[in-house]
Amino acid sequence: MPAADNGASHTMIETRNLVKSVDTSEGLLTILKGIDLRIAAGESVAIVGASGSGKSTLLGLMAGLDGATSGDILLDGHSLAEMDEEQRAILRGQLVGFVFQSFQLLPSLTALENVMLPIELKGDPDPRGKARQLLERVGLDERWHHYPNQLSGGEQQRVAIARAFATQARILFADEPTGNLDTATGGKIIDLLFDLNREFATTLVLVTHDERLAQRCDRIVNLVAGEIAGESSPNSITEGRDDRGQEAVNA
Repeated sequence: MPAADNGASHTMIETRNLVKSVDTSEGLLTILKGIDLRIAAGESVAIVGASGSGKSTLLGLMAGLDGATSGDILLDGHSLAEMDEEQRAILRGQLVGFVFQSFQLLPSLTALENVMLPIELKGDPDPRGKARQLLERVGLDERWHHYPNQLSGGEQQRVAIARAFATQARILFADEPTGNLDTATGGKIIDLLFDLNREFATTLVLVTHDERLAQRCDRIVNLVAGEIAGESSPNSITEGRDDRGQEAVNA
């Protein structure tokens, strides 16, 4: 695939009139209703909203994990609407890293092997060395040989973050990355996520109910009933929002 321009004002993610509908027993349900959103390279964006507002659906579409009903998504200038599933998978492998609420580690692999896996899939000549460096960077250099069930929730999320950055992805999608963690551990994970994000100059898009996490982002996008109700910066959290939007942030 051709390389895209990486200038300072380069748009890394763009959605164009994005619609997602699904068939249900009660008829057609439209989850997203014409989403237009642009995210610049290196920007961090929090997507907030009440449960059922379409946050995770939007994240999955932007990451190319699911197809839109209509509209388009451009990742680094590449149209997902013009790709089949295999092509989208190749693009994800080139551009995208993921962090999930449920960690999504392979239980039969050690922490080291979980981080090594995406590096090996990219054909890197030293997956073990790079994985050890990343585990050291997230504070798990002495836990690399442990399996996920031998690690705490916070440790598992650290492994997941190391894995997400393992291939130097240019876009990181995070879905409720602190959702299964206590307040203190969640705070440490937030610090780690943003430290690594700055270090690797990654574009970060996250779905969260954690206001501390949203406040660390450059921009907060508020979804209500499948539509963008408003956007704000952390220093003006109520700017551009209606009452429904404020309720969604507090949910």
